[in-house]
Amino acid sequence: MKNQVQLITYVDRLGGRRDGADLARLKRLLSEPGAPLAGVFGGVHLLPFFHAIDGADAGFDPIDHTQVDPRLGGWDDIKALTDELDVMADVIVNHMSAESPQFLDYSEKGDASPYAGLFLTLDGVFPNGATERELLTVYRPRPGLPVTYATLKNGERRILWTTFTPAQIDIAVHHPQGRAYLSGILKTFADNGIRMVRLDAVGYAIKKAGDSCFMMPETFDFIGEFAGEAKALGIEVLVEIHSYYRRQIEIAAKVDWVYDFALPPLVLHAFSFRTATGLKRWIAVRPTNALTVLDTHDGIGIIDIGADASDRTAHPGLVPPDELDQLVERIHAASQGQSRKATGAAASNLDLYQVNCTFFDAMGRDETNYLLARAVQFFLPGVPQVYYVGLLAGHNDMELLTRSQVGRDINRHYYDAAEIASDCQRPVVRRLIDLIRLRNEHAAFQGQFEAPPSDDAVLHLRWTHGDAWAELRIDFAAGTHSLTHSTEAGGSAAFAFS
Repeated sequence: MKNQVQLITYVDRLGGRRDGADLARLKRLLSEPGAPLAGVFGGVHLLPFFHAIDGADAGFDPIDHTQVDPRLGGWDDIKALTDELDVMADVIVNHMSAESPQFLDYSEKGDASPYAGLFLTLDGVFPNGATERELLTVYRPRPGLPVTYATLKNGERRILWTTFTPAQIDIAVHHPQGRAYLSGILKTFADNGIRMVRLDAVGYAIKKAGDSCFMMPETFDFIGEFAGEAKALGIEVLVEIHSYYRRQIEIAAKVDWVYDFALPPLVLHAFSFRTATGLKRWIAVRPTNALTVLDTHDGIGIIDIGADASDRTAHPGLVPPDELDQLVERIHAASQGQSRKATGAAASNLDLYQVNCTFFDAMGRDETNYLLARAVQFFLPGVPQVYYVGLLAGHNDMELLTRSQVGRDINRHYYDAAEIASDCQRPVVRRLIDLIRLRNEHAAFQGQFEAPPSDDAVLHLRWTHGDAWAELRIDFAAGTHSLTHSTEAGGSAAFAFS
């Protein structure tokens, strides 16, 4: 994976038209000379582009994980994009659509279906039946039980394992059918030039009676096996886990790459409470094999900096619980109450541990502070990713939220070509692109990182590589800041945030 900033985007929401040419259009936007984003990014994470992109969970419930949705283009278009940029794609490890050919065949034929072993049922985990206590032990970030009572088309009644929604049927990943299904996805990706994959929902993939069914030792074993298979095909693996921060550290020691999901709320906390204490606590212990983010297609994680729910006293969070509660309220206030309409039980949102809001609106549309937040992201060790809405300093899409009643859609705007061209002329976007280019091109970021000691209110970050250096200093209490760096001529220069 290149040590350069990557873009995260849906293919059809960044200048797309769903006319069969969206992938080709995205390639031109990111690489054609003269295009607004030409040469800005070293890689791109394409959010689900599989058939179909508009299911129950915006593509995270694929009907056919090995087919590009024809409204976007085809595998030739993916391969053409990989010739220009590093491309990451999702492997939805835990489940597939209830509309998939495999599940439809199983529903019609039951145990006579060749796919009968592909789908996980309650008795596949609890062959002797499950007690109330055992079911309540299963960790789930959404309300309700992780199973769905279903009557198949052939009249048989089954209790299916459905970690997320009844439309997303969990896969029996250790069954030969499950292994073959996932291996087929990896092989298709490798054949088309994809060299990075994100394991979506992998923390839930292994189920075990009497346990939490989340990030167990057996889960790590599965991740290791899958990553080994991917590595043999030349593919790196990113694990996506929202959890208590110390668990993230443990996970990072066992995988190729993890997300730094603690960073977004900690940055917001630093600006909101005018202190760097939480950030500096995290910087001292955080894993460096991380993809740094401030925003993604999901919400802003709260669980990632809070106390461990299993023992809040023995395992406190990175910020005090009262400040965490206040932070959520301050995000709602900064967004003029818009995020409240998309968070918690609002708008059919089930991810109760996340606040749904664009990052720019979560910061009250303060352009200077927003750019400073990006500078913090880019200065931390790891590979930065910028979400397409965040790239364009996007606002909450209340019209889309009202229309879909899906909380996360507040931060999943559909941009047409005219909006992209216009937004790329906004000063905050132009400065962000300049900052991305500085992070990609300056030699210091290929060297050594340090966070020199400083006062509680001050964050001081520095990179050096030979004679090259870059330094960021933010005093959250005083509201002062500076980003300076060496020049090729041997002098120094300052980055202008406004």
